[in-house]
Amino acid sequence: MSKIGLLRLVGKLEGVSYILLLGLAMPLKYWLDMPGLMYPVGMAHGVLFVLFIFAVFLVWKEHKWDLYTVFVSLLVSLIPFGTFWADKHIWAKD
Repeated sequence: MSKIGLLRLVGKLEGVSYILLLGLAMPLKYWLDMPGLMYPVGMAHGVLFVLFIFAVFLVWKEHKWDLYTVFVSLLVSLIPFGTFWADKHIWAKD
């Protein structure tokens, strides 16, 4: 698998984990007093987030991205559905 392929895969997984964390685990914890999913989903999201950051830096080095592209690629990981947008508009072009 290429480095950009790895970034796209980890980005999608990180995006799904973010949505599960915000859309499922947190509402269950705070609205229904069921915190059981917070630890596994939060841990998975944290690990995927770190892998995502690492993958962005690998692709930056290999593809010689400018700082703007790196900044946007890192920023989208903080926005729900951001990695899906970046996959379509930034990473699919490389």
